This record gives sequence, structure tokens and C-alpha cells, in this order.
Amino acid sequence: MKQYDLIFDIDGTIWDSCEAVHDSWRVSLWKRYGCFGSPSIEQVRSIMGKTPDEIAELLFSRFGAHARAVFDALSEDECAYLAANGASLYPGVAETLRELSLQHRLFIVSNCQAGYLEALYAATGLGPCFEDARCAGVTGLDKAGNLRALIRDRALENACFIGDTEGDESAARVAGCGFIHAAYGFGSAKAPDAVLYSFSELPALIRTLEEADHV
Repeated sequence: MKQYDLIFDIDGTIWDSCEAVHDSWRVSLWKRYGCFGSPSIEQVRSIMGKTPDEIAELLFSRFGAHARAVFDALSEDECAYLAANGASLYPGVAETLRELSLQHRLFIVSNCQAGYLEALYAATGLGPCFEDARCAGVTGLDKAGNLRALIRDRALENACFIGDTEGDESAARVAGCGFIHAAYGFGSAKAPDAVLYSFSELPALIRTLEEADHV
């Protein structure tokens, strides 16, 4: 029976960083630019999973041509904040990832900025669980492009992407891999291969999918 290689999104799948990001941006906007009126938690939640360019346009357009530079500055502060303070891991994530890493190859693909992965690892200690990771802020690729590159570079023959949005689902289909919808996250999915309602259910769900493929 061929085992799945598991690729994870971060926000809405591994953790919910909305409150931490909101707090970090609020402080940084004041310290760096003397600005009040940080984006609300709801606005932060609405852009989770989007690329840095998309976030700059959606939330920081008031800075005009400097929108991306402002977002990059806030992102640098955000990564330092998350590394030191962490964010809200979904229940069961740490122990489940450590369990899965004993039998599966684990990876991350995210639209996050450079430094975000390192902040996740520093805050959670989960870095050793993952063999490799790709993010838009480093590669310049969208999620589908990063999935394709990872699958190619690591010679993954039975890859499955776990994410929480239609964008994740679309990227998985473009990249030619399976998709499991993390229904507890921020978004929806149209036709996932399976639905995950709690992260701790993932090992059993993967076994079921592998057994079905074997029949």
C-alpha cells in the first residue's frame, strides 16, 4: 500500500494567527508610522492565505505606492512577534504532526512571507516534523507553482495537500495532487477528496484514503 506524502497549509490548517497578527500590526503601525486604525481581526482573517502583494493591495492601499513596503515592514515585525509569542495551534496539531512524521513525509506550502515559516518553527518546535517547505515570500511562486515545484523536486508520487480554502483546493488540482479540506479553518471547498473536521482525526482519515486507493 502506497503511503501519502502530506503537504500542509499553515493559516487555517495548522494554526490561527489572526489575533497575534492583529496585535503585531497595531503596535508596528504606531511605532513605525504613527498610525492608528490597524486592520481589524475580521480583516486580518479575510486575507489569510493570500499572497503578500494581494494583502498589501487589500489592506494597505491607503499608503499608495508604498503599500507593499509598509506591509513588508509590518511582516518583519510580525515574524519576530510570532516567533516570540506564537499563535493559536488548533487542538491536536503538535502531537498529530509528530505521530504522522513517523510514517509519512511531511511538507508545508504557504503563501506566507519570508520569515513566517521560521517563526512557526521557533514558536512551536515543530520544524523537525517537516522535510521541506515552500512559501510565496521566498520563491515568488503562487501556491500551485510551489506545490508543483515541491512535488517535482522531492519526487512525490502520492501527494495530498491539506488546506482550508477554495484557493488551496484549486492549487492542489492545478498541481495534480489530492486535497483534504480542513473544515475547521477559514474557508470552504467545492469537491475535496475528504473533509477533516478536527486535526487529530487526520491519521485515521489518511489510513482510510490509503486503504481505499489500495482496493
